[in-house]
This record gives sequence, C-alpha cells and structure tokens, in this order.
Amino acid sequence: MRNQYDFSPLYRTAIGFDRLASLLESASSNSAQSQGYPPYNIEAVDENHYRITIAVAGFSEQELTITSQDNALLVKGVKEKGEAKVNYLHQGIAERGFERRYQLADHVKVKSAALVNGLLNIDLEREIPEALKPKNIPISSGHSETIEHLSKQAS
Repeated sequence: MRNQYDFSPLYRTAIGFDRLASLLESASSNSAQSQGYPPYNIEAVDENHYRITIAVAGFSEQELTITSQDNALLVKGVKEKGEAKVNYLHQGIAERGFERRYQLADHVKVKSAALVNGLLNIDLEREIPEALKPKNIPISSGHSETIEHLSKQAS
C-alpha cells in the first residue's frame, strides 16, 4: 500500500513555502519508488561538511558525470557498451546506467569528487555568506556618552 499525501492545503495557506511543499512531494514520491541502485551513503563529516559516497563498481571516470545546478545535484552513470560479447556464468555486477538526484540545502556547494576503489566520493560544504552570519553588537555603557552630550548642549 502506498501512502499519498495531499500538500495542496499548504499551498493555499502558507506564503513562500511552495518550495518546501514541492520538496516534500518529491521526497514522498522518491521513497515510494525505492531507488536502490546504486547504493550510497550520506555522512555529516562535521557541522558544515558532508560526503556522499556512491558504489559505482565497474564505472570509469569517463562514464560518470556530476552536475550541480541551483540546489540540485545530479550524478549520472552511462555504461559504455563493450565490443567483446562476454558469456557470463553469473553476473552480479550491474552494468546498467543510473541517475541519482540529491536536493541540496541553501548555501551547500560541491567542493570535490574522487573515484577511489569503485566508490565515488562527493564532498560538499555549507558556505554561509557573511551577510547571513550572526553579528556581535558592541554594548557601550552609555552613561559617559550621555554626560558628554548634555555638557555639549549646555555650552
């Protein structure tokens, strides 16, 4: 049985949350499809660094593409057809292409990617702009400034 949620009431009553509702709809449909190939891990390295590791056994660097646009990350593998026909007794390593999409939060950027021992590691970093970082506001005693201001007015 598949759970289907209707997010349309959210569109009618909340302003500016349409992107969030779209993400929820997308997540619910993706989980229903249960994308199992290729397997992957997502880890939080620290507060601002993340890593996606995808098992891409049998793929070369030339057969993989990584595209980052807006808040989306697309990893695609297209397996080139070999010229030699192989007669497998058992084929456990999939040789089919794949496409994986990841939704990235605001200010999360792809820093690097490396293919090591059949694992594609994609490093991500959250870069918060200076304008959005908290600012410390200095507190003055105000007492001495008030006295100076009053004495200047009296003269």
